[in-house]
Amino acid sequence: MSVNSADTADQLEVVLVKAGRTKIRYPAALLADDGTRVSVRAPWAGEGVRDFGFVRFEPGDVFTEHYWRDRWYSVKEVRAQDGTLKGWYCDVTRPAVRSGAELVVEDLDLDLWVSGDGKDVLRLDEDEFAASGLAERDPQAAAAARSALDELEVLARAEGLTGLV
Repeated sequence: MSVNSADTADQLEVVLVKAGRTKIRYPAALLADDGTRVSVRAPWAGEGVRDFGFVRFEPGDVFTEHYWRDRWYSVKEVRAQDGTLKGWYCDVTRPAVRSGAELVVEDLDLDLWVSGDGKDVLRLDEDEFAASGLAERDPQAAAAARSALDELEVLARAEGLTGLV
């Protein structure tokens, strides 16, 4: 089922789960769902400003987020309130699961940041991933997560992430 982006009445609640607990949940406008990829748009859902050093997420930022039911990652295009592209924040996750108006995504700790100009591609949180114990608990999931991070990095360095979204 495909949803036209003009249908602004459709809302989903995005639920990000980490280590078995809900990390954050927030409302998002459903842009499209083609059965494989779900795309939503939402304002920055964090409290206040989050400064990572390489980018600042702040009130007014808009995230256009893409989740796949058959891929181990999500890609979030981040724009400032004035529309300026900040970059793409990519989470390595288990494939997304949509149940009615809820989209549940399990965060597996690995992340990738790609700057708006495509010059900076940063692998993030590999230490958190190692400490999570996923490799011991679920070696297949850990291998899929590492493979997803590698795939995202190759795509970002070769052709950018615009082709994914």
